[in-house]
Amino acid sequence: MDERVSDLFGSGNGHCSGSQAANFKPGNGYGVASKKACVKNNKKAKARFARNFKTSNNTPYLPPEAEEGNIEYKLKLVSPTQYRFEHLATQMKWRLQEGRGEAVYQIGVEDNGMLVGLSEEDMRASLKTLHKLAEKVGADITVLRQREVDYDSDVPRKIAEVLIRKVPDDQQFLDLRVAVLGNVDSGKSTLLGVLTQGELDNGRGRARLNLFRHLHEIQSGRTSSISFEILGFNSKGEVVNYSESRTAEEICESASKMITFIDLAGHHKYLKTTIFGLTSYCPDFAMLVVSANTGIAGTTREHLGLAMALKVPIFIVISKVDLCTRATVERTVRQLERVLKQPGCNKVPMVVSSTDDAVTAAQQFAQSPSITPIFTLSSVSGESLDLLKVFFNIIPPLSNSKEQEELMQQLTEFQVDEIYTVPEVGTVVGGTLYSGICREGDDLVVGPTDSGQFHKLTVGSIQRNRSGCRVLRAGQAATLALGNFDRSLLRKGMVMVSPEMDPTICWMFEAEIVLLFHAKTFHKGFQVTVHIGNVRQTATVEAVYGKEELRTGEKAVVLFKFIKHPEYLKVGAKVLFRQGVTKGIGHVTKLQPIAQYLPSQSEDEEA
Repeated sequence: MDERVSDLFGSGNGHCSGSQAANFKPGNGYGVASKKACVKNNKKAKARFARNFKTSNNTPYLPPEAEEGNIEYKLKLVSPTQYRFEHLATQMKWRLQEGRGEAVYQIGVEDNGMLVGLSEEDMRASLKTLHKLAEKVGADITVLRQREVDYDSDVPRKIAEVLIRKVPDDQQFLDLRVAVLGNVDSGKSTLLGVLTQGELDNGRGRARLNLFRHLHEIQSGRTSSISFEILGFNSKGEVVNYSESRTAEEICESASKMITFIDLAGHHKYLKTTIFGLTSYCPDFAMLVVSANTGIAGTTREHLGLAMALKVPIFIVISKVDLCTRATVERTVRQLERVLKQPGCNKVPMVVSSTDDAVTAAQQFAQSPSITPIFTLSSVSGESLDLLKVFFNIIPPLSNSKEQEELMQQLTEFQVDEIYTVPEVGTVVGGTLYSGICREGDDLVVGPTDSGQFHKLTVGSIQRNRSGCRVLRAGQAATLALGNFDRSLLRKGMVMVSPEMDPTICWMFEAEIVLLFHAKTFHKGFQVTVHIGNVRQTATVEAVYGKEELRTGEKAVVLFKFIKHPEYLKVGAKVLFRQGVTKGIGHVTKLQPIAQYLPSQSEDEEA
């Protein structure tokens, strides 16, 4: 492929090697395609465009524009008529709705993906029109990048990529959750402290002090609980954090996009807390932090495996590059690339080393789950920290507006992950609204209790990101005040649902599992800790269908029985279980509702 086209589609200075390039798919950003694919596609493109265009030897192009999604191609927007302007505004509203408040416009590109480009004057006029359109629909525009294209013309022609973002109204900002994983002492909490506080670390952990929740965490420097931190971006794409805003409420008011970081524990003895954070808080993405000087060590592989088992898209940050030589950092990058390319992972590593790479990485990462961006940065010197911020600013949500609408039309279901007692407020529960809509004053039922019952309650006030909110929509995390509701009736793993819903409560369930690792054999009577969404409980293996016992790597359908209390489950939910070194994953295939095997009174008396 011609070098100039390679530059257009390439990720700047970032590199993809051999087998990586083979798997790379051209996305709607200026992605990197494999050489064979590019040659093949170039031939098709030439044939397709020959009728309409005078093409050069290597016509640069993008994939044809999709009807759905938040990416729009526009050749030029010079002096549109009033009717055309209204039509363009309606089109922009549609693209913003598809991207849940974000859209990307490629200016100077035909609908079929041909990179024609515009003269300097036309580009200025097009961007001016785009600015007026954005103003009309209540949005702001940010030019992500501009490039010159080699289209048969004496005048230099440019294409531009523009991010359109809606100005927030009434707390309806775009909210993405990022789980932070990595080995103990890899710099997870410090990195989050630097991103959210806006101040660099002093090299001795000052930046992480605001994130710790317990005295023993401050003393040992190790996170043992799950904490949440927020990083905002306004409609112009500027960072909004605690450096300029005093409270979370101020950040929420001025941000149109919010990244919520879920800071998880790195130490092996807190593994159950880490798994709970990954399964119950439904993160959109996972950020694996690796220390440059230690490389892949401790729980790094385990955390990578957990994220992949739960199908959470993952990207990697190599921290502490200020402590090492360039050669050490490169060795860590190579080590990671080797692990990511292994048959079990099948990922395509993409090293990010320029702003252009960060834009490409964000777009490719959202389109293809196999792409894994790798950032190398320092929380002390601030090196390459801006690239990570650019990545967070541009990264689009995984679910589109249609999926969101469908979830919102279902009955209300809120998963209880945290329970607090707040002075003068009463009982407060924290968690995620899985489906439906929740408003202040709604009547819901919470359960199941040990006997499989549900209790009535009324939702008081709602808070998102530490600031008041009147309406909670599907997929959003929040805390709900329940007034004087008895806290002893609540526990983690419960659900709050609409009274009309008939939830399936069960002691026993069947799951199709794969045994990832077990020292001996897995058989009937074995006890494991089961994680299913926000449910975490010990269960006994009642039966292994079709086999007497299971060994590492084998598959089977297994019947589990909870030992403490019944739980609310759904068919198809992901199952993750562990016991010491034993680990396995799978999904729920069948539920045995509670009514089927309630013990009779005579059995109770005999017991």
